[in-house]
Amino acid sequence: MRLAIGSDHAGFPLKERLKSHLEGAGHEVQDGGTCSAETRVDFPDWAFKVSELVVSGKAERGILVCGSGIGMSIAANKVPGIYAALCHDIYGARLSRLHNNSNVLVLGGRVTGEDLALEILDTWMASPFLEDRYRVRLQKIQDYESRVSPGAAGPGKAGGLGRVLVIDHPLIQHKLGLVRDKNTSVKDFRELVQEIAGLMVYEVTRSLSLEEIEVHTPLGPTKAFSLSGKKMAVVPVLRAGLGMVEGILRLIPNAKVGHIGLYRDPHTLEPVEYYCKLPGDIEDRDIYVVDPMLATGGSAAAAIELVKRQGGKRISLVSLIAAPEGVERVRGQHPEVDIFTAALDSHLNDHGYIVPGLGDAGDRLFGTK
Repeated sequence: MRLAIGSDHAGFPLKERLKSHLEGAGHEVQDGGTCSAETRVDFPDWAFKVSELVVSGKAERGILVCGSGIGMSIAANKVPGIYAALCHDIYGARLSRLHNNSNVLVLGGRVTGEDLALEILDTWMASPFLEDRYRVRLQKIQDYESRVSPGAAGPGKAGGLGRVLVIDHPLIQHKLGLVRDKNTSVKDFRELVQEIAGLMVYEVTRSLSLEEIEVHTPLGPTKAFSLSGKKMAVVPVLRAGLGMVEGILRLIPNAKVGHIGLYRDPHTLEPVEYYCKLPGDIEDRDIYVVDPMLATGGSAAAAIELVKRQGGKRISLVSLIAAPEGVERVRGQHPEVDIFTAALDSHLNDHGYIVPGLGDAGDRLFGTK
């Protein structure tokens, strides 16, 4: 089974023991950190990282450890699609799977002994979900979660339904206000689009996997993390998507760049393909299709389909502004694709433009009104 594991400094020793135990049992374990018991860290960072690996489908289940387990369980359960169970005994571990289909196990490194923790882990791993008996109860939770968190994937559905994530970081929202302003010059508009795209990279790549390495500081050796050989590709939808590429490559300079050429028929509003060039190893890469505006969703959905035809599998869509109509269309045709945007606006007008939006992104990027 593919598993993700993480801890803060207080849970680090037990995390290391659990990781060794799982690997010895033949499981594929992705360590999300932390890498030391000495350096104090904040538990939410590691709870969110492991949880996002689970909801993205990169891990089938997760294990989290902090001092008491309480903080990790609170943080993990804030992530839509995560059903984290803090277990102090075998009975609770078994029921959390049988009755609740928990997809993250949480343990307290300072309150649960190592031998008991291993028994809890083995019980949790071996216990199935009694779906026929408890499906209705779990469905009620998932239905509520879907209403308040569109795109949430319930336990057992990770990877089946992509997320719709509006990135509301204050810096992004500030710059988005500037880029919407009709008086912003072409030069400033272009720079702002690059800056926003670069800031969005932090959230878009949050679930990238890491591997532990050893580095030598001026004061001696220490453990650190490195991206675990991930290959990435940025695929702009021409022409407006080009405006986002440089900002993204500043953060992930080793990513390869493909290009997809589509234009929107002014009468039907449907996309028409005129160019497609992707990296030859696209099937091995995490792919970010980028287009500033997700309006009708036709171009985005068509671009994703072209990537799939050439073997692409792990695909995310990144836009600055989206309309509900566009989100619905992409999710209807490509339900597994994650959608990242800085704003979800009101609606489309009769001409297929996002309201309030920012106008035609391509014209404003290249000064071709």
